[in-house]
Formats: sequence, C-alpha cells, structure tokens
Amino acid sequence: QLQLVESGGGLVQPGGSLRLSCTTSSESLNIYNIGWFRQAPGKEREEVSCINGRGDSTNTADSVKGRFTISRDDAKNTVYLQMNSLQPEDTAVYYCARVWFNSRCTYRSDWGQGTQVTVSS
Repeated sequence: QLQLVESGGGLVQPGGSLRLSCTTSSESLNIYNIGWFRQAPGKEREEVSCINGRGDSTNTADSVKGRFTISRDDAKNTVYLQMNSLQPEDTAVYYCARVWFNSRCTYRSDWGQGTQVTVSS
C-alpha cells in the first residue's frame, strides 16, 4: 500500500492561494493516478482533481475549474494542488489518494491523513 502524506494547508483569507502537496516515502508515485478530494464538516467527500501517472492528463471538478491546478513533479515524488482565488466554500480537509482515472477521479485506495484548509476573513 501507499503511505500518502498531505501537507500545505492552513488559514488563508478569501482570494488567497495555497499549494498542497501529496507525497510518499514508501515508493515512487509516478506510476499511479493520484487525486485530490475534500470534505467539509457535515458534508460528503468531493472529488476535486486528479492526474494520471504520466502527468499528461487531468480532470478537475467544475466547482474549482479555473482556480485549482493539479500537477506532479516526479523528481520530488510529489503531486501538487495549486489553489488560487480561494473562497470560504473551499474550506475542508483535503486528502489525496490513488484513483481510477477516466472522466472522473474515482477513489481506489490509500487515503492520506489529510490537511486542513480554512478560508476565512
């Protein structure tokens, strides 16, 4: 199994930016489809964005298109989620995981522990 670790969350004002990181020390991530998910208190988990193993194809939820960008850096063994123009409704715990990659980002396995993103004035 993958042992994924998320980082980069924090408190930011509306309109601000954060970059989240997803990495592992257990093995190389570059062969895996990886997705970002989020869950706000009292709400269901949402698919946010995902990227295939090669890094040449991505899917992004309509709610964050144009604001969030997923990418990966094989040299750093890391998948990133760049989040711009953050709004209060983006407040959630953000998780990465291995996904089934097609037209969606369907959870497959190996959730990380999550990183908290709070957008508030």
